[in-house]
Amino acid sequence: MKKNKIPADILKFIKSITNKRAKIVIDHIIKNEFITTEQLKNDYGYDHPPRAARDVRESGVPLETFYIKSKNGKNIAAYKFGDFNKINKGKLGGRKIFPKELHDKLYEENQGKCYICNIQLEKRYLQIDHRVPYEVAGDQNNNYDEHNYMLLCSSCNRAKSWSCEHCENWININTIEICLNCYWCHPDNYNHISMIDTRRLDITWQGEEVQLYNLIKNQASNSSKSLSTFVKEIIEEYIINK
Repeated sequence: MKKNKIPADILKFIKSITNKRAKIVIDHIIKNEFITTEQLKNDYGYDHPPRAARDVRESGVPLETFYIKSKNGKNIAAYKFGDFNKINKGKLGGRKIFPKELHDKLYEENQGKCYICNIQLEKRYLQIDHRVPYEVAGDQNNNYDEHNYMLLCSSCNRAKSWSCEHCENWININTIEICLNCYWCHPDNYNHISMIDTRRLDITWQGEEVQLYNLIKNQASNSSKSLSTFVKEIIEEYIINK
C-alpha cells in the first residue's frame, strides 16, 4: 500500500508510534508497500521477524500476512497494512508493562514452573504472557487478574507465538471463546490447538529425573523407535493392561 493511499489521520496515527521494532516495520511498509521476514532478518537484524510484526499489531495497527518468493525461490512471509477500519487507537504504545506483583503471584501459584512444559526455572527466566493473545482480546482486565495470564519459558513463549500467529482465529475471526478452549490458553483443559483437533503432552525431567529420561531414551533407541512413539506405547500398554 503506497503512502498516498493512506488517509492523513491514519498516517498521523501510525507515525506517532514510538516502539522501535514497530516503527521500523511501519516506516518500511509506508515506503515499500510491504516488508518480508527476510528483510527483517537480513536488513534489520531481527532473528524472530514475527515478533517485530507482532509489535505493530500490539500498537493497534492491523497487518496482513501473505507469502511471496524469496531471492532463492523459497516461500517466505511478508506483511502489509490490513484494514484500517480495524485500527485500534486505544492500543497506542502497545501493551503495558506488567507489575512485579503479578509476576510474583504467578510464579508462586505455579511453583516456579512454566505453565506449558512445567520446567522449573528462576523467576527471571519466566515471562508473563496473556492466556488469550493480546491481539485478540487486548488487556481484558485492567486490574491484572492473574487468571488472564500465565508464565512461560522463552521456548514455550516462542512456540505459542508461532502457533497463534498462524491460527485462523488470530488472522481473521478474533473470537475470545475460541482462544479460551485452546491448548495455548489452558493446557490442562482444552479441545483444540490453534483450531486443529490435536492433543499434546509436554513432559520435563529435571535433576535426578534425568537418569530415568536417559534410560527411556536408550530403550527407545534400542527398539529403533522415536522417543515420543516409545513413550506413547508405554502409556498405551499401561492403560490397557491396567
